[in-house]
Amino acid sequence: MTLPLETDAARSALMGRVRQRGTKPELRVAAILRSMGAHYRLNARGLPGSPDFSNRRRRWAVFVHGCYWHHHTDCKRATIPTRNREFWLEKFHANRARDAKALRALRRSGFRVAVVWECELSDPSLVEAKLSKILEPRRVDVP
Repeated sequence: MTLPLETDAARSALMGRVRQRGTKPELRVAAILRSMGAHYRLNARGLPGSPDFSNRRRRWAVFVHGCYWHHHTDCKRATIPTRNREFWLEKFHANRARDAKALRALRRSGFRVAVVWECELSDPSLVEAKLSKILEPRRVDVP
């Protein structure tokens, strides 16, 4: 049986200060959404996964994911700590599974969903293009 590693008090304090809401990437996405004229609610707890931005009436939701915490595939920011590696691998796996479950539930409910990764914010035009796809209302061609 392996005993859990003792936590370093300084590391624990550092990790405790990591924000969950109101992060710089979220603020940047909010600015892009406002520039596009989108109206939204923040962290809608009534929706699966509590999307960072959502509009129930127009049926869209946006998640802003940090590359480290949500373990962005093939991203240099998605590192794995060497200390207590098994714990972190399990945590990242659980985070990704939870994210996928929330996306599926929203899409089944008829929402258009976008995930904006922290590293994508280096190119705001890329993010704007991604968001414009979910913000435009669905069109039904009537013959």
